[in-house]
Amino acid sequence: MTSSRAITSRLHEEASSNGETFYLDPETGLAVFTEFGLRQRGSCCWSGCRHCPYEAARADDGDGAAAVEPPLWLTPMRLESEPVDVLFWSGGKDSFLAYRALLREGARPTVLLTTFDVASRTIAHQELAVELVVRQAEHLHVPLLGVPLHPGLAYEARIAEAVTSIPAIARFVFGDLHLEHIREWRTGAFRELAETRGASLHFPIWQVPYEVLMADLEASGIVCEVSAVTDAALGALVPGQRFDREAMSRLPDGVDRFGENGEFHTLAKVWTGDD
Repeated sequence: MTSSRAITSRLHEEASSNGETFYLDPETGLAVFTEFGLRQRGSCCWSGCRHCPYEAARADDGDGAAAVEPPLWLTPMRLESEPVDVLFWSGGKDSFLAYRALLREGARPTVLLTTFDVASRTIAHQELAVELVVRQAEHLHVPLLGVPLHPGLAYEARIAEAVTSIPAIARFVFGDLHLEHIREWRTGAFRELAETRGASLHFPIWQVPYEVLMADLEASGIVCEVSAVTDAALGALVPGQRFDREAMSRLPDGVDRFGENGEFHTLAKVWTGDD
């Protein structure tokens, strides 16, 4: 009988050789990132991925005896006892558009939650210094909870630890657009935490057409800049370039117009807006 380990190893090899960024785990049905896909990201996301190619490099950093930095409020915490929406915040256009969707709902106050590498103080994939995200939160006048990610500490456990400082939570909110496997992963990773806190999971811009999202980005009045680019979009976009309708129209075939496959990432310069 073939072991489950052997099956997943074969699936991983086949997906990687075909240049695919993920495969479906036969036991759970969830998407698992391939080593090929993770290398396209360029750096570790500290989420404990099964095929992480950066594990060895992380193990060589330091002597492993460093103290664990606890989650912390990066802007003044002004929370009341009423439930809040906790928006997972990367600093990019998707999380910003999710925030605008929450404002339109007008249901309750919002708290931003961001994770960052404890050593480099940057947000994974976005390649943004955490100080830029603090500046965003200060401009928006929204509390920002920072979660330092350490080697060997599970991503989900760090999130669960962080949100203990929030008295009441109504919803955990994500700015996912259309990738089913990412939504499935988030649901699997945070369903139990949400249930424990009496909260639900919310995806306010899920499957909203790109034309609608771009129109909302334009209506916001902010400048959105490219912060990181992978090989797929290199040449069409460069870091520091403005991401707008024109830039989106110049993207080559095979590159998602909003970079949903990790082709590029952005910084929402909310301090340039009129809101």
